This record gives sequence, structure tokens and C-alpha cells, in this order.
Amino acid sequence: MAKRDYYETLGISKGSSDADIKKAFRSKAKELHPDKNSGSAKAEEEFKAVNEAYDILKDPNKKAAYDQYGHAAFENGGFGNSGGGGADFSSAFSDVFEDLFGDFMGGSSRRGSSSSSRRGSDLRYNMSISLEEAYKGKSTTITVPSSVKCEQCSGTGGKNGTQPSSCPTCGGMGKVRAQQGFFTVERTCPTCSGKGQMNKDPCRFCSGSGTTQKNKNLSVNIPAGVETGTRIRLTGEGEAGLQNGPAGDLYIFTEVLNHAIFQREGANLFCQIPISMVSATLGGDIEAPTLDGGKTRVKVPAGIQSGKQLRLRGKGMPNIRGSSYGDLYIELNIETPVNLNENQKDLLREFEKSLQETANNPKYSNFFSKVKSFWEKNSN
Repeated sequence: MAKRDYYETLGISKGSSDADIKKAFRSKAKELHPDKNSGSAKAEEEFKAVNEAYDILKDPNKKAAYDQYGHAAFENGGFGNSGGGGADFSSAFSDVFEDLFGDFMGGSSRRGSSSSSRRGSDLRYNMSISLEEAYKGKSTTITVPSSVKCEQCSGTGGKNGTQPSSCPTCGGMGKVRAQQGFFTVERTCPTCSGKGQMNKDPCRFCSGSGTTQKNKNLSVNIPAGVETGTRIRLTGEGEAGLQNGPAGDLYIFTEVLNHAIFQREGANLFCQIPISMVSATLGGDIEAPTLDGGKTRVKVPAGIQSGKQLRLRGKGMPNIRGSSYGDLYIELNIETPVNLNENQKDLLREFEKSLQETANNPKYSNFFSKVKSFWEKNSN
């Protein structure tokens, strides 16, 4: 029976790059793996064929010979009889399968470990602060529930601090191997749960884990300029590692609360200040608050319109990564008088009669001039 073309076996075309060959092999091998096709003789044969094809096409010399002579290049001892069913499956597996299924075919011992110590988990702490605290920075103490090294066994997990011994089942590897069809599969050791070591006489205070639960009080410095979502890392302040492993880290995430007066956008602050109609008309000085608790005088130009922003340089938030400050924008909202008595209303009417529409209310005059033209245009 004629052998199937290696490129066809992997589902690629001749001339495919090394990356495409490897990608195709990974996909096919995962699809046909015996763990997913238990008891299927057809899948097992296709799986062998895929590995044979990859063993040839991954090697530049073998690939060149195959491209020129086809399967004949490996007959009668060609290339050390590498083809024709004698493919080096172990080599093929070690190239790409470790990250898919674990180490195969007597694979390396990189996953096994002579130590059962493990790094502790990282912790997250959410901290809410005011806008003033974000402006000035803050030093505070927080209480964090965490796991710490057991004081009774000094973190070893053994009674009176005794050291753990190698697991008798896996010999300290944390993995056991089982024969499955024509290849060997590594699995997590069921005796030590992959740790590789065991405590014959575990510490009764921590049940052999080497850690206990305890609240920790930590001093934290929040730098000026933080925003909502700023992350502050405290190295080694997370949970203690198992059996003397390194501790994890603590990450503090800040949330800056809304302010009654100021709104924040990045390093800039915005403040809306109402002013009277007279002040907006005649101009003058007003007092504006600043986030540091002070105040500053702002000159209002005569005839200013509602919504106009005045910029105060350097009165915004500090930059967390430098010494510069953002700006403070004062937005003026002109307040229309309410609850007028009859005398005040009469004065306003007299005042309005004295106004010259074009000179005193140019926006009003310009707008209704456009409206008049619009009506005339659409009436024809």
C-alpha cells in the first residue's frame, strides 16, 4: 500500500514554513491524542502517521531529501532508516507536546522537583481614599488577613520542624509514568499530589502546610497623584509560601472617591462656580477654592458668557511620576435672578429697553437674524 504524502498527512502544502509545520503538527496531535480517542485503533494509527511525518519535515536535511525523492529517500537504510515507520516519536513529542500534555516518552525531569516548597499566593487589597488624600499622599496602616509561616514548625510542615522526605511513590519527582499504548504518559503523583515530598509526622498546628492564618498590620505609603486603579506592590507581603517557599506579594488598588466641589480628569481639576448676572456683565474678581484647602483670586473679564472656562496653571493634581502639576479649570455659570419683587422687575424692564440689540446682545441679534433668513427661505 502506497504511503500517504507527509504534507498531506499534516494538512499543509509543500513549501510550508517550519512554523506552519510545527503548528499543523500541534493541531493534529492534539486532535488525535489517545486520551481523547480511547480505544480507537484508527486514531492511534493516524497519530503514528502524524508523528512520522513531523519527524521527517521538522529536520531540514530530511525534509530536503523528501522534497526531492519522496518516500524513496528513506528506503534501504537512507538517512539511518529514519522514515518508513521508524520515526523518532520521542523527539517529536519533546519539541511541542510538553505544553499540551506534559512530558512524554521518557521526557525531561523539568516538571519534577526535589522540593515541595511553593510560592505563596498574591493578595489584593482595595483602598478607598479622598481626592484630598490623593492630592497630598497618605501614610496609613492596614490590616490584612493572610497566611504566615507556622511558628511551631518554622514553615517545614513537619512536627518540631522536621524536614519532609521524598515521596515513596514518585521518588520526589511529583509525577508518575504509565504506559498507554505505544508511548508513556506522565501524570501527577496521587500520593503526594505533585509535591514530590511528604511529611510522615506533620505539624499539628498547620496540618503539614507550613502556614497558619493571621492578621498582619502593614504600614503603607500612598504617593501623591494616585488615581482610581493605581496599583501599589508590596513585595513579600502576600501569603506565606508552602513549606518554606517564598511569600507572594500584596497589591493595593486605590479608588479615589468623588469630591463635592472638584471633578478630576487625569492631572487636571475642574470646578464650577456660579456668578451673578451683574458680575458677569461688569467683570471683577472672585475667590476660587483650591484642593490644598486654600483659595485664589480670579479675574473675571467684563461680558463673560456662561460656560466660559478660566485656566489656573499648576493648581491641579500632582503627577505621580514627576514633580509637575496639572491645571485647575474654573467654569463660570451665570445665575439668573429669581424671586424678584415688582420694583426689581420694573428696573429690569427699563434696563432691557435701554439696550441696543446689536451692540449689547450680539449673539442674540446674530442668531435671530439667521432664523429670520431661514423662515423667509422656506416660506417661498
